Amino acid sequence: MAEEQKYVLAIDQGTTSSRAIVFDHSGQIVSTGQMEHEQIFPRAGWVEHNPKEIWTNVREVVGLALTRANITHRNIAAVGITNQRETTVVWDKTTGEPVYNAIVWQDTRTDKIVEELGGRKGQDKYKKKVGLPLATYFSGPKVKWILDNVDGARQKAEAGNLMFGNTDAWVLWNMTGGVDGGVHVTDVTNASRTMLMDLETLSWDEDIAEDMGIPMSMLPEIRSSSEVYGHGREGGFVPGVPIAGILGDQQAATFGQACFEVGMAKNTYGTGNFMLLNTGTEPVPSKSGLLTTVCYKIGDAPAVYALEGSIAITGALVQWLRDNLGLIKSAPEIEDLAKTVEDNGGAYFVPAFSGLFAPYWKSDARGALVGLTRYVNKGHIARAALEATAFQTREVNDAMKIDSGVELTELKVDGGMVANEALMQFQADILGVDVVRPKVAETTALGAAYAAGIAVGYWSGEQDVIDNWAEDKRWTPKMDEAERERTYRLWKKAVTRTFDWVDEDVH
Repeated sequence: MAEEQKYVLAIDQGTTSSRAIVFDHSGQIVSTGQMEHEQIFPRAGWVEHNPKEIWTNVREVVGLALTRANITHRNIAAVGITNQRETTVVWDKTTGEPVYNAIVWQDTRTDKIVEELGGRKGQDKYKKKVGLPLATYFSGPKVKWILDNVDGARQKAEAGNLMFGNTDAWVLWNMTGGVDGGVHVTDVTNASRTMLMDLETLSWDEDIAEDMGIPMSMLPEIRSSSEVYGHGREGGFVPGVPIAGILGDQQAATFGQACFEVGMAKNTYGTGNFMLLNTGTEPVPSKSGLLTTVCYKIGDAPAVYALEGSIAITGALVQWLRDNLGLIKSAPEIEDLAKTVEDNGGAYFVPAFSGLFAPYWKSDARGALVGLTRYVNKGHIARAALEATAFQTREVNDAMKIDSGVELTELKVDGGMVANEALMQFQADILGVDVVRPKVAETTALGAAYAAGIAVGYWSGEQDVIDNWAEDKRWTPKMDEAERERTYRLWKKAVTRTFDWVDEDVH
């Protein structure tokens, strides 16, 4: 009997949905399954997910993907996991029950905790060690909030009964057996987003954990991004299959885009935007409001680092125009609406809905639509919303140039919004460099698949990733320099109008 065809399965546990994608050896998509989960907003600035709903959806989308490909777990060589980073799950290891909803990366409830932790030293207190400013974005302070505010949580944690992880660790633990022998592991890329990992040693920092009141027993074991962590549980959807790759979503996209050389960069357009620049095997500290993060680590090879510019709201702004304002009925309509006008009509939209991330790190900023006159119509607002994504990317790119001394030659792009041609052209215009979209735009899931496949020998290494990568479309700048600088200057002016909005008595 001929040997069964083998594939790699990627589980992409994202902010708005969970997806399962089956990839073949050439890195092409064979089948997918996708389900959205509820976005829970208990108060202004709070964002939660239900971890049990996520786990149920993960099982369902894997079932869909396997069925649609007409294959079973026997055809799967390995499983890779990629996930929304910083979204914090704390669960009871004896019952498998979360003690609270997952607190999402965008959530700003920890702003007081962050201020208290910083004390006189301020935002940069741990930055030398962890590469991150003290901000509501990261997992550590979210764990502290749960332990401080959920009845009985601290006692359980101190008795050694609670586990913490980003959603990668939650999915892996459940996939490998949960209360019945589940593996409690995360990879270096996710660990580098908690504020609890020393970037040089790639191990948990006991002093910082103590500062945040987090018992070490809660923390998962830190491993590389590409090795066998465990196998699918008996009675699960991939029994006995090695689970062999974990990368936080933005690092996974960088890997899937084959950004393996120093100076290569990619930008992912999702709920938020995330631009990563490979800086090689040495962490580069940022002076310009960027994050120093682990890019990937393949097995025993040295870790590769990146500078990252994280932007909280890009695609989510389009969702907001659709769901909160009813300006459009579906997200793709934004492009048509924006095309009804020649330019933004003088309107600038700064979507600081959950504060500003890179390069400002101001959790007290709030959204603003400025430059309005009676001339401005909904077409201009749609265009301003799209332009906000490109302007924020330019700010991050400027910061990267200052920190790394690397001049961007072209930008590889991926994520949902890259289907929007008007946005991609404006992005090239405002950056002044070519913007390149790959044939397989699902680079996040692809990166996780590659990490898992490399670990089990399905792919031989990075060269296979490079060989599989193919260009789909390229946008070249058309805007003249004076216009580029004029509109960018006005954008920066608009950004300053969002600062210091939240007062003590604003809830």
